[in-house]
Order: sequence, then structure tokens, then C-alpha cells
Amino acid sequence: MGLVKRFLELPCPPKWVFATTRDMEAEKSKEVKELACKHLNLVVLQLDVTKLESIQAALKEVEKCVGEGGLTLLVNNAGIRLFNDLETENAKNMMTIYSTNTIGPLQMSQAFLPLLKKAAQRNPQEGLSCSKAAIINISSAGGSMEVMLLWYKWKGIGYRCSKTALNMLTRCQSLEYSRHGILSVCIHPGWVKTTYKEADLTVEESTQGIVTVLSMLSEKDNGTFVDWLGRQVPW
Repeated sequence: MGLVKRFLELPCPPKWVFATTRDMEAEKSKEVKELACKHLNLVVLQLDVTKLESIQAALKEVEKCVGEGGLTLLVNNAGIRLFNDLETENAKNMMTIYSTNTIGPLQMSQAFLPLLKKAAQRNPQEGLSCSKAAIINISSAGGSMEVMLLWYKWKGIGYRCSKTALNMLTRCQSLEYSRHGILSVCIHPGWVKTTYKEADLTVEESTQGIVTVLSMLSEKDNGTFVDWLGRQVPW
């Protein structure tokens, strides 16, 4: 929701902004639906990234809006956390987390690749950028094998492993999709005051930083792991 607001607040906002929610009737969806009433360029879609039929339905709605212009930016932000340690982690929880945090971004990118290619082909600028065509995977320093963010606060084994796998997915995408003019980057949004009220970043600070970073990304950043201020995060 924070990123949606930042895009709408830009001096020259995008022609289309697509926001997704798993449950259109949920209490959390009220705010974004109210925002869509004020901004005609905001389209709210139902989406469950763990279900291919849901992804395809969202794709069709996006295609209706963007047409031959394609989709410039895909932000894979869906994610879940379960707080299991090495003793309590189990196969069922691991598969649930991977389905959303790793396989979800993979299948979203696969489905929307034709629209990203169209956007890249229609943009004459050289190199790679978010204004041409890009996949941004929202990752976490919790998945960094060097940083191991907040390890002594929560273990989150499945979550950490899923984000490490997402980082590898981003690297693979950067090697394959760059030939189509598509930039691929993973971003750590910081420790944000959502689940943890003692976190050091507000949603506004994190999302404003991310939008600024997006405007500065170029070909040299393809396949990298950066934070909300554009700083490199160790793998």
C-alpha cells in the first residue's frame, strides 16, 4: 500500500498503477479501494500469487488497460512470515512460505514477461532502467547469508531460506531477461514498522526510499541486491 501511494504522489504519476489484494472484501483492502475512487489511474485487482488461475486472471485485467504499451514495472511484494526456529520448522510451513515468497515471484514474472518485453521494445532508450522495463523482487537482509538480519530476535528459518532463494531467482532473471531489455533487481526494504513496532523505519520512509532508488537504477545494477537507500546488501 505504501508503494502504491508513493507512485500516485509522483509529479508525473504512471498512466496506470495496479495494486493487488488476496481478498477484495478484507478490512485491509478498504483503504486501497477508497484510494482507487480518487485516482482513476489506480486499478485494484484480486490476486493470490500461489494460484496460477489467479495470476492469469490478473494478467488479463492488466492487459486490458496497458494494451500494446506493455507493463513497465513489476514489483513482486507478496510475502509471508512464520516464526519457526530450527526445532519447530517443518515441511508444511516451508512449502507454504516458498509458495508465496519464492515460487510466487517466479510465476508472476513468467506470466507478465510478454508485457514487460512489449514495454522494453517500445522504449528506444539504451541500457536498462525501471522506466524501460524491470522486475523488482522485494527481498530481505534476513535472507542474506552474511548479514543474517535480526537473527537473535527471531529465527524464521523458512522465511530466511525463501528470501535467499528469491535472491538467486533475481540473479537468474538478470542473466536471462536482460537480453530482452528487462532489468532485474532485489531490494531489502529495511526493518519497517509493520509487524514490529520497535522497528527503525516507517512505511513512508521505506517506500519513499525505494521509489527514489527505482528512479536511479541502471544497467550496472542488474542482478544486484540493494536496500531502500540504494546501498549494496551482501548475498
